[in-house]
Amino acid sequence: VANVESADVIRLMLQFCKENGLHRSLQAMQEESRVSLNTVDSLEGLVSDISHGRWDAVLQAVSYLSLPEKVQQDLYTQAIMELLEFREIETAQHLLRETAPMISLKQDNPDRYLRFEAMVKREHFDPREAYDGLPKEKRRSLIAQELGKHVTVAPPSRLLALVGQAMKWQQHTGLLPPNAKIDVFRGVAASAVEEKELCPTTLSKTVRFGDKSHPECAGFSPDGQYCVSGSVDGFVEIWDYQTAMLRKDLQYQEEGSFMMHEAAVIAAAFSKDSELLATGCQDGQLKIWRVMTGQCARRIEKAHNQGISHVCWSKDSTQLLTASFDQTARAHGLKSGKTLKEFRGHKSYVNTAVYSRDGSKVITASSDGNVLVFDAKTTEVMSTLSPPPPPHLSSTVQYSVNAAVLAPRLPSLRGANADDSLIFVCMRTNTILLMNLSGQVLKNFSSGKREQGDFVAMTTSPKGEWLYACAEDLKLYCFSVETGVLEHTVKVAEKEIVGITHHPSRNVL
Repeated sequence: VANVESADVIRLMLQFCKENGLHRSLQAMQEESRVSLNTVDSLEGLVSDISHGRWDAVLQAVSYLSLPEKVQQDLYTQAIMELLEFREIETAQHLLRETAPMISLKQDNPDRYLRFEAMVKREHFDPREAYDGLPKEKRRSLIAQELGKHVTVAPPSRLLALVGQAMKWQQHTGLLPPNAKIDVFRGVAASAVEEKELCPTTLSKTVRFGDKSHPECAGFSPDGQYCVSGSVDGFVEIWDYQTAMLRKDLQYQEEGSFMMHEAAVIAAAFSKDSELLATGCQDGQLKIWRVMTGQCARRIEKAHNQGISHVCWSKDSTQLLTASFDQTARAHGLKSGKTLKEFRGHKSYVNTAVYSRDGSKVITASSDGNVLVFDAKTTEVMSTLSPPPPPHLSSTVQYSVNAAVLAPRLPSLRGANADDSLIFVCMRTNTILLMNLSGQVLKNFSSGKREQGDFVAMTTSPKGEWLYACAEDLKLYCFSVETGVLEHTVKVAEKEIVGITHHPSRNVL
């Protein structure tokens, strides 16, 4: 059994208070427990701030630290002298007369304090006297060295990290169910009310972007907590889908430090545990972010030669599958950050790439009008599917395949294919097809419109009871998968629709 010191538990809580702006709670807890948080996120950063005279950042950082009086007094004295050198008299007076280290100096060493008071009142500044005959940079270096002896470094968000690790272990050992929302305080799976799948009928919320921006992609996290958008201006933003507001509980968004690319973000996908987010942009760059901190955990500069149109995680979240305008799909290792496999065979843009349910195949959809099924290990093309157009269109023309997605398992579809891999295929026509990987069409779903009725995007409900598709007429078409009947339509946009995504457990699109 591992023994945990109570002081360490308090330090975890102190760090949490500090990182979340609970300054009064931090101060009260330090005073009552007599345990101090003598840690910084980066000692190198603090030393650099001292060496470059960034005293606003330094004084804010040390305000949380418990340091020997002499170290504090030397630090504040140096800051005051440098402020006097730049004739920031009022700020220097405030630090000299109203901060705890200097008030303590006045009581312990009045002669030294009065010398500083006299220097504040003088018209001219003497650097030799102010810095005790040493160069200013040397004084800074000595202070940084002394400070470093009393400070330790701790990774950020330790409390949340430890709680997360404990929950993962409980899921691994079977104490908690996997992929479920957890009540952390009680240590049990939160009892979520399971909604009956119904097609949405009303517009609930709208997220409005700036005049010079618009979203290019969006998606929900598997745990249903986050909704992400990628924008044409390179911003990656996490939203609360219930309020259509930015998630300000993510500190980096509260501070305005957003996840970003230098080019338009056109693809995004969460890992299975919702902790990581992969984003692909117009210039072929792929980034993997830690959702809780906004930190970029991995960057693959040239994942593709052109824009990344789609991102898909492997079942174990160790690899990322990407589709691109460069006519290829590629698999990338998360740990190595290297491209592991390339899937070639299309003659135009690859619009989507997904793994089969067992991970043995890669299924790609392309603007060349074909769906290719690859062996995930060898990258060989196993079969080429050419979805037939609806009867009113020419069979000699190839129609762009916007997407091919796996069909969720439904009792009504069992037995349709031996390996249970069925796909919905969305072409730039007024018909979506349900096919098996042998190329057989099992069902079709039509808008019934020959003008402005061509589909541009599609998705399914989590259990697969509904098929949703958006068409050129800016309407959402809701089909019953079991009957193939169009049950409902609703106008959902004022301008061109570029994508559609479904919440993993709620009737929200």
